[in-house]
Amino acid sequence: MLKAEIRKQALKDRLLLSDAEYENLSEALLDRFKTLDFSQIKTLHIFLPITEKKEPNTFLLIEWLNKNHPGIKIIVPKADFETALMTNHEYLGVDDLKKNLYNILEPQKGNLHEGEVDLVLIPLLAFDKQGYRVGYGKGFYDRFLQDINAQKIGLSLYPAIEKIDDVNEHDIKLDFCITPTEIIKF
Repeated sequence: MLKAEIRKQALKDRLLLSDAEYENLSEALLDRFKTLDFSQIKTLHIFLPITEKKEPNTFLLIEWLNKNHPGIKIIVPKADFETALMTNHEYLGVDDLKKNLYNILEPQKGNLHEGEVDLVLIPLLAFDKQGYRVGYGKGFYDRFLQDINAQKIGLSLYPAIEKIDDVNEHDIKLDFCITPTEIIKF
C-alpha cells in the first residue's frame, strides 16, 4: 500500500476506537514501555498526543518516567510549520503546554535543549515489518532524526502492516516499535 492510503485508513481506524478501547490500548503500550532498559538514558524526547486524533497517550509514559526515573530529562517538540523543523524543549508539566494552530500541544517556557538525545519516541499512523513508518506526511521526524544518533522507537496502537510501498531515501527506519502486545526490533 501507498502512504496516502495507509494514512487515510489508519486515521479512520483510530477515530473509530471508543474512549475505553483507546484508554486500554494506551495502558497496554505503557505496560510494554515499562519493560525497556532505561539505565543508559539521560535525555528522552517524547511527542505529546493529539487526543482528537487518538494518538497514543504519552502522558501516561511521562508520568511513569517522572515517578520511576526522575533523573531522565524529558524533552518535547515544538514545530515550525514554515520550515518543517522541530526544536526540543524541556518538559515542565502540563501547565506549560498550549495548543498551536494545528491543535498540537507545545511547551511555552521550557528551555531549549540542544544537547544529546538518547531515546526518541516517535509518533506514527502505521509502520511496516521492515521498520518504516507512516506519519502525517510533513517530514518533521525524518528531518529531526537525520542528525541525531539516538535510539528510535515508534509507538503504535496497531500491529505492523506488511509493507509500505513508497518508502524513499529520506524515510528514517525505526530501531523498535512498541505496540499494545509486543516490542518489535528491526
